[in-house]
Amino acid sequence: MKIITGVAVGVGFGAATSLVNALSSAYSALGTPIAGTLWAGAAKVLSLLMDAGWAWAALAVATGWRARTWARGALVGALALISATAAYYVTDAFARDEPLAWYESDLALWWAASVLFGTVLGVVGAVIRRPGPIGLLAALTVPVGAAVQMILMPPRPHMTLTPGIVLAEAMVWTAAAIGAGWAVYRFRTARQATRTS
Repeated sequence: MKIITGVAVGVGFGAATSLVNALSSAYSALGTPIAGTLWAGAAKVLSLLMDAGWAWAALAVATGWRARTWARGALVGALALISATAAYYVTDAFARDEPLAWYESDLALWWAASVLFGTVLGVVGAVIRRPGPIGLLAALTVPVGAAVQMILMPPRPHMTLTPGIVLAEAMVWTAAAIGAGWAVYRFRTARQATRTS
């Protein structure tokens, strides 16, 4: 059941990411009607959040966390990313009114990456529940990954600075800080409980 849920979550995430990207672009058929509106601005913020590498990594970690065992975590993490990638490109082809065959090489590349990284990230998700340093490191993976991506590849250098970009960056930094804080708090609480028992 967790495998089916992981695949379904992946399909939903991939399709939603593609649709949000299309809505955020004034040059797409879906984005043109709302260009310059508040909705277009909201779509741009969501696009910056959902189409980031750390968000896709979080998908694999979250589905692996639900799987609970290393083997299932690896399987579900990879399948979630594979299904998300498939849904993303199918939705892209539909939204752009282009043949899916145009995306075959991209699909092959990202499916290979999904197997490689999804397997590892799914295991990371399954390990988060473990007490001790391993659980702490696993829980820090997504927040630290998001922070590293914001430092090395922020959306700002590639775009004109807008309130939407500033908001997206602030949301990522806030979520990364909260996630890291939660991981450290959980680790310290578990350690204190072990000492007192």
